[in-house]
Amino acid sequence: MNQRSTLKVNGAGHLEIGGCDAVELAARFGTPLYVFDEDYIRLMMRTYRLALDKYYGGNGMVLYASKAFSCKAIYAVANSENIGVDVVSGGELYTALSAGFPAEKIYMHGNNKTPEELEFAVKSGVGVIVIDSYLEADRLDELCGRAGVKQNVLIRINPGVEAHTHAYVQTATPDSKFGFSIANGTAEEITRHVLAKSNLNLQGFHCHIGSQIFEKQSFALAADKMIDFIGTIKERTSFEAQTLNIGGGFGIYYTDEDPKLTPADYDEYVKILCGRIEERCVEYGLKKPFIAMEPGRSIVGEAGVTLYTAGAVKEIPGIKTYVAVDGGMFDNPRYALYQSKYTVVAAGKMNAPCTQKVTIAGKCCESGDIIAVDVPLPEVKSGDVLAVLSTGAYNYSMASNYNRNFIPSAVLVRDGDAQTIIKKQTYEDIVRNDVLPERLIK
Repeated sequence: MNQRSTLKVNGAGHLEIGGCDAVELAARFGTPLYVFDEDYIRLMMRTYRLALDKYYGGNGMVLYASKAFSCKAIYAVANSENIGVDVVSGGELYTALSAGFPAEKIYMHGNNKTPEELEFAVKSGVGVIVIDSYLEADRLDELCGRAGVKQNVLIRINPGVEAHTHAYVQTATPDSKFGFSIANGTAEEITRHVLAKSNLNLQGFHCHIGSQIFEKQSFALAADKMIDFIGTIKERTSFEAQTLNIGGGFGIYYTDEDPKLTPADYDEYVKILCGRIEERCVEYGLKKPFIAMEPGRSIVGEAGVTLYTAGAVKEIPGIKTYVAVDGGMFDNPRYALYQSKYTVVAAGKMNAPCTQKVTIAGKCCESGDIIAVDVPLPEVKSGDVLAVLSTGAYNYSMASNYNRNFIPSAVLVRDGDAQTIIKKQTYEDIVRNDVLPERLIK
């Protein structure tokens, strides 16, 4: 377990999160249950913000990448920590605004924003929209012309840096659906296209090379490529970017196969990035651009724990032992998608020796509904509470009602206090949008 002060084993031998006993949380709120550690979220938001202040004179903004976990509470926390957010859909934008988040500190992303989403963003006064296609540039310019608005925009650039991560979460490979390639010249072409738009104010460029990345050199290389591009564009068009959004993608600890990073390590990421950008700007005679960065997983990933109650334990002699839980791929599809690995613990038996390796199976009607394989655990019985660590990112965000199961509720814990931030679903919620045509009603 990646130990920190707010995630520990208490005197009862139980897992404790933010001063709350995990077994008691399960009894009080029911399972499956997403638990989020508010202090850790705030610590990570502050780590990035203070690092930008320290290494870049505060000439930048941290944008929480809300696709990792989006709900009203997380936007309220981000606002109180004086950072911005990026959103990738009308739904995320609506959620942020409904929590009172200031529109001018919102960046709107997405590779195929609908006309309705673009109109919503413009009418809401979103600070920056990141353009990812010619169609989008044309639509946005026309929309802004009708609205009498000049919209600040960035262009998403593909710098061609292949990060060492799962293929599905690499976003800067030559065949990526995201951005315009520097290598094949399309990045320069779209820049000229947007500069010609009378209702768009091009502030600069955006890039993002992928997720769950640990190699600091990958980020430095992306910064190199982007400053090279900014310098080239200035030489060829006289346009000098005021803003460089360098993306996110910083990795976190899931299992002992991953480095156990501390806030100091993330501070070091920012230091390296800022140093490289400053260095290269001097080479090109460029003004230091305003830096935006988009950490998401590294802010909420390790802050989240999912609690389950064990059900049937099924041993297949000589092959494996399954421990079934009351959740599954409907609350965490990441194993099914990426074969993602997790650390799992028995929340009520933290001091007991691990005597077996088991596979944690979900309750969906799917053979592939697995949460984790070859997990070392003490003897598990029906009714025991299991905790899957580092589930704060891309678990609730990707949850579904598959098999018409409930998306779990979520609580925010701090100093021994637990508050609901996402309510439990009911059967009425499941059928709320179903409509019976008249001809089917007897």
